[in-house]
Amino acid sequence: MTDTTAPGNLTAQKAAQDARGEEAPQYFASKHEGYHWTAEAPMFLYAVWYLAFLYIPVLFLPLFSFNDSIYVAFPLKGFSLEWYGDMVNTQQLLESLANSLKVGGAVAVLSTVLGLFAAKSMTRYVMPGKGALTAFIMLPLVVPGIILGISLLVITNMVGMPLSLYTIGLAHTLVSVPFAMLVLISRLEGFDRNLEEASLDLGEGPLRTFFRVTLPLAWPGILASLLLTFTISFDEFILAFFLAGNEATLPVYIWSQLRFPSRLPMVLALGATILIFSFFIVTVAEVLRRRGVGPQSGSAI
Repeated sequence: MTDTTAPGNLTAQKAAQDARGEEAPQYFASKHEGYHWTAEAPMFLYAVWYLAFLYIPVLFLPLFSFNDSIYVAFPLKGFSLEWYGDMVNTQQLLESLANSLKVGGAVAVLSTVLGLFAAKSMTRYVMPGKGALTAFIMLPLVVPGIILGISLLVITNMVGMPLSLYTIGLAHTLVSVPFAMLVLISRLEGFDRNLEEASLDLGEGPLRTFFRVTLPLAWPGILASLLLTFTISFDEFILAFFLAGNEATLPVYIWSQLRFPSRLPMVLALGATILIFSFFIVTVAEVLRRRGVGPQSGSAI
């Protein structure tokens, strides 16, 4: 029996109808020639509205950071870099920035190492309950931050662990490992596993195969994971608020300054700087991740 829906038959039917002066059915235009603008317009307008609603308020942050006034209002009084000068000359701000950099760097390394081992286990070995184990590791992504922060605070008080940058780092690692694992699963599924099997067949052990074959091939994903998890830790506020002792991270410091109207312009300048920095880091991480995923990549995320 001839398939009348095959592309060749559909083209022949359309040509015959054109020769007879008949109007082609609507499915030719929609299914085989792309959607018309009238069909795409609602979704396109919705996407534009959604992105505008999401990002236009954020763009006001760097705009008001150059305003020569402590009041956030239009019209702008003038252009000034005074608040950026205050930002780099505030000692408490620089100390909180150093704390965030230390915590973010440690969290990035630790969560990437743990995520790499977890990703290798999930992609290279068959184990019972793999789905349940993966869901358990991803659990911090769906638990509300305030619930997680209170729970970790209760646990640290029960074990007698003092609140410090270490408690913040452990909490951030708990949240960052799932992100690192997802990025690295995507990378490990993206290259030919026969390369590892060839290394083993040629006499290399599992450990040397990992360092000499797997690790170099996974390097783009590792870099992407380091950048992404660093950004997550650097910007995180809720867990740091609950678990910080006398050493505040940068988001906690920003929150503490919002109580003083005279400090608001400096906070806006700081927020604009963090926004640009975070956008750059996340963009580089995504470029590295996409570059590292080959044509054989599976659907990991």
